[in-house]
Amino acid sequence: MERKKIRRRVFWLIAVIAIVAAIVFALIPSSLLVEAGRVSAGSLQVTLDQEGETRARDRFVISAPVSGHLLRIELQDGDAVKRDQIIARIDPLPLSPRERQEILGRIGASEAALRQANAREAHAREDWDQAHRDRERAERLGHNGLISPQALELARNADVTAGEELNAAKYSVEVAASELKVARAGLTGIEGSGNTNPLIVLRAPVAGRVLRVIEKSERVVTAGTPILTLGDAKQLEVVADVLSTDAVKIQAGMPVLLEGWGGANPIRARVRLVEPGGFTKVSALGIEEKRVNVISDFVDPPGPLGDGYRVETRTVIWSGDKVLKIPQSALFRQGQGWSVFVIESGRAKRREVKTGQRNESEAQILKGVVEGEEVILHPSNEVSDGVRVRTQ
Repeated sequence: MERKKIRRRVFWLIAVIAIVAAIVFALIPSSLLVEAGRVSAGSLQVTLDQEGETRARDRFVISAPVSGHLLRIELQDGDAVKRDQIIARIDPLPLSPRERQEILGRIGASEAALRQANAREAHAREDWDQAHRDRERAERLGHNGLISPQALELARNADVTAGEELNAAKYSVEVAASELKVARAGLTGIEGSGNTNPLIVLRAPVAGRVLRVIEKSERVVTAGTPILTLGDAKQLEVVADVLSTDAVKIQAGMPVLLEGWGGANPIRARVRLVEPGGFTKVSALGIEEKRVNVISDFVDPPGPLGDGYRVETRTVIWSGDKVLKIPQSALFRQGQGWSVFVIESGRAKRREVKTGQRNESEAQILKGVVEGEEVILHPSNEVSDGVRVRTQ
């Protein structure tokens, strides 16, 4: 009997212990399943991504100099042309008396502007000759210590300034001569004494290829109508318009990666110019944006790319090797700074970190974690400091 009582008591004791253990185990919170990443050291690039297109570096848009009947153009897109080759012909329209007087007046004004530019050039040349002689005298006097260094510097600056003024005057003469030539071209359309008007012949200014024939068929065109575009399809550049707030971060010489052009590997390029002037462009959402064109030259051969092909540009504005970095999705805001959850002994521990450069997928860490530690990616609201976690 005693043995039966002891066995019964042991049985109930074991049962009570099992029930209590089951209740305690049920009350213990289960670990939270999370996705983890690792702190690593490696290369990091920060890029500005924008859609762009290729274009011929030196393109020439040939336009009608006068109004008239454009004869059919026989050239096709992609045809090679030589310098001074005839590319289009225009039968000019006869001018009315009013148009004749306007053209003659324009010619007279252009001739007067040319004479004025020639006079300014002669005046600037005399000023430069005088400034050059003054500089030579100042150089001799300065060598003997007879004038102060400041006076010598003023003489040199005056010589350089006078030389620049002379160059500007020369350019003014060239501009005035070109305007006079354009004005005189309008005389071609004035009716002669019963003679048929001669055809105006348009010639290729350079050797290259026809990039696009804008006006293929015969029709009446007005002065200034674009007819075709010439250029060298082998001398390509890449143009991408970026936000002005991003353009200030881009400098000439920065590397560019061209992707999305149809090939498997990116093509390398390099920024040549960030245009100094911006323009307004309406986005797809109807928002007006200030944008700036960034021009890049090919470093690698462009391969099958031609004029007007679409590319995706990735301008590298910062890069580094052996950078301590974590996935961007591990960061979250905590007050005014950034924090991450580090996995320590199966628990999430919040740490404040100091970030540096970042791109779309990774961020540089300057302080807060060490290489090799695991961090929680995409931490949800259920993750808190000290909570038990387990990785997938």
